[in-house]
Amino acid sequence: MAKIPETARVVLQHRLHTRHTARWPQLRDLTIRYRGDFAYLDAVFTDDPADANPYPLCRLRYTGRPDRWGFAIYLDSRGAYEDSYLPDGQPTATPEQALDCACGLYAGDPTAWTK
Repeated sequence: MAKIPETARVVLQHRLHTRHTARWPQLRDLTIRYRGDFAYLDAVFTDDPADANPYPLCRLRYTGRPDRWGFAIYLDSRGAYEDSYLPDGQPTATPEQALDCACGLYAGDPTAWTK
């Protein structure tokens, strides 16, 4: 299990922050946790302090290319991540596509999957 290089982490953080603020302003917070070659995206969807626990969205797997990441969606029913395909049928995505897919699912916004 290779560690994600610091330069790739910085690029990922910037791209996700930019997409979060532009497309998903209803997310109060988006955090990224790293472990090995994985980046875990968690979000807080509400401004209610009583319900401000981060919710797991998805897991990105570093492929060696900062613009293509493996994608796994978090399944609350299993309490685990499952490798998944994006709406375009691909198993890898840009960070923005991965965030849109996960947020579209968990925020109930299917327009996230259309161009």
